[in-house]
Amino acid sequence: GVGFEPPAGTRAPSTGFTVDAVRTLGVRGGLTRQALGARAAGAAVSGPSLLGWRVVRTSHAALLERARASYAALPVTSRARKVRLDVRVFGAAGGPLKALFRSGEDEVTMRSEAPLALASKRALDAQVLREQLGRVGETPFTLGTVDAAGLAPGLFLPISELNRLRQAATDELMTRRDWAREADLAERAAAIEAAVREVAVQPRASTATPSDGSPLAPFALRASVYDLGDARAAAAAGATEIILDPFLRHPTPPLARVRALADDLRAEGVALRLRTPTIVRPAERRVVDKWLALGLPTLTGHLGLLAELGGAGNDVAGDYALNVFNAHTAAELFALGASHLTLSVELTVDEMTQLVEPWGGAGFDALVYGRPEGMTIEHCVLSAAFDRTPTTCRDLCVQKHANVAITDPHGYTFAVATDSACRNRLLHSRPVDGSEYLPRLWRAGIRGYQLVFNVPDTPVSDVVGATRRALDALAGHARPDLAAVRAAVGPAFTRGHFARAV
Repeated sequence: GVGFEPPAGTRAPSTGFTVDAVRTLGVRGGLTRQALGARAAGAAVSGPSLLGWRVVRTSHAALLERARASYAALPVTSRARKVRLDVRVFGAAGGPLKALFRSGEDEVTMRSEAPLALASKRALDAQVLREQLGRVGETPFTLGTVDAAGLAPGLFLPISELNRLRQAATDELMTRRDWAREADLAERAAAIEAAVREVAVQPRASTATPSDGSPLAPFALRASVYDLGDARAAAAAGATEIILDPFLRHPTPPLARVRALADDLRAEGVALRLRTPTIVRPAERRVVDKWLALGLPTLTGHLGLLAELGGAGNDVAGDYALNVFNAHTAAELFALGASHLTLSVELTVDEMTQLVEPWGGAGFDALVYGRPEGMTIEHCVLSAAFDRTPTTCRDLCVQKHANVAITDPHGYTFAVATDSACRNRLLHSRPVDGSEYLPRLWRAGIRGYQLVFNVPDTPVSDVVGATRRALDALAGHARPDLAAVRAAVGPAFTRGHFARAV
């Protein structure tokens, strides 16, 4: 195989073809001229237009053939990972054949039903025994040594009897292997269960925050937004805490306006929390520190920031990007100073209830609405599409194309947010709606609920208001109107992993 790569700075695509034959045309002045016999595709890349291109060999038939031959030459045991089976046989004329089959630590003894007799033709010897006892077929064994020192010479036993001994022995050894494996699995399961029970659980305070002048709300309804107008709308609709992500999109809001928002919300009994980026390079820390200087509580999916801020005694919560997937992870993050933790968005509702059980649900949030960030892309979609240099093309994401989406081959469209570090955050194609699971989460003791609004034109007031009324009903031991929440969400949603495991 031969490939051709264009010179640097050109936009021509790479090409290539398979070579079937090579013929030397001549040698002159140190230059060898050759003709390559190729399939039809080669004709499109021949000629002087390829002068200056880089030529690479993409495959080598002889090398591939040597690789195939080396694999075929491997013994079956190397490829099938079979275990060794050693056999010792004993016996004398008129008595049964006694055979000891040993594999690892397991050993079984088998005796023939027919007695050994003097051989009239071919006697039992090492060759006959290896031939018959080595027919282990699809079993996990391969024949090792056959020791016939304890067998008198010149004896005969029907081949069918040798086959029966071999079959019975391998069946018994496989049964013992299964017993041993089942015992190992039971021991492992018991060790895991004990480890789960031994989670270092420290009592957690309620996740509730003051709301509407009441002494203490029985739950926390947290609305995560990037727009200051959405922040005020969510607070007016009943959110007990606003999580502001000023880094999600260009441009970031002015610090003065965020301070004013914090003051206004505080007057209404609503807390304001700052969401940090999940990725913070050392060169970007100065920008993040400017926002941390506001002194607001924080939500972070950055493990280092959580440890730093939590260790300093700050109110820092763990975001879903930390992937709190089991109780041990939760205990470690609480030990690092997390005030509360958002459960992994990859957990089913059953797994959520199991995870929070050691704490009775206290200290945990569940994301029940919104588009989680599926991934963070270092290379900007917009700059690539318009052939611009990243970090110097903010006119694209700020002025000309503030709302960007990409569509996959199956037709699903994913919103893309260009954040303050010129990275792209790829958001889920549809919002997750876990409203139908609110009663189960409530019964598990979970009192923190997060709604995420990270795309434009989302019905913030409707979703927050309907969710708040459902939680108020649960707190009052009444039946929540979950249909109203679903109606506010709209028809385009997914239940995510609430009902479907990863």
